[in-house]
Amino acid sequence: MELLPLFLTALALGLLGGGHCIGMCGGLMGALTLAIPAEQRHGWRLWRVLLGYNAGRIASYGMAGALIGSLGWLIQDLGLGQGLRVIAGLLMIAMGLYLANWWAGLTRIERLGRGLWKHLEPHARKLLPVSRLPQALLLGALWGWLPCGLVYSTLVWASSQGDAAVSAGLMMTFGLGTLPTLLATGLFANRMMAILKKRAVRITAGLLIILFGIWTIPGPHTAWLMGGHHGSEQHQAPHTGH
Repeated sequence: MELLPLFLTALALGLLGGGHCIGMCGGLMGALTLAIPAEQRHGWRLWRVLLGYNAGRIASYGMAGALIGSLGWLIQDLGLGQGLRVIAGLLMIAMGLYLANWWAGLTRIERLGRGLWKHLEPHARKLLPVSRLPQALLLGALWGWLPCGLVYSTLVWASSQGDAAVSAGLMMTFGLGTLPTLLATGLFANRMMAILKKRAVRITAGLLIILFGIWTIPGPHTAWLMGGHHGSEQHQAPHTGH
């Protein structure tokens, strides 16, 4: 299994999903920043807390990746791996349609996590206001379980690799890809939001993820997308010995 392309894809998914991240978590990030005592809202103290939030969030993505990745390994072991890849590919296509603003059905998937978040949210509120790094890390770890269709889609894709450790690593890499958007504050955040809201940018990001979703679904088109002649050579190779 070639790992580098997988990790680069996970990073790209985080970067391409920036528009969704701002819409879903931008307000929350702003609220968390305001929850920092005013005297600490500057310089290294501010960045230490902001990085703490996101480190905790990314760690929770890794934990979810390991848990669901273990389930993915079991599904692969039962011979149902192809079906899991089909589901992952369809979710990626739904994500691309959402980012391109063509279909918002992906948001319905977020309902699956609302029950869990209902139990976690009160614990998150108890950590406010945030004045210390351990608080920021723990609050970020809880924030990582906020219902999010983008995260769920990536999680299913990561779990389809059939390896808990790889799945955890992919989810953490995806989390790193979301960092530039979620760390942006003030005027820079407004500029980034303006860029990500541009129709051409949204459609380009959406189409790229749709293509990736199509590539994820098993079938003859996968070999064609990767270069059909390579697939033909592989099929002919066993005959060279006869």
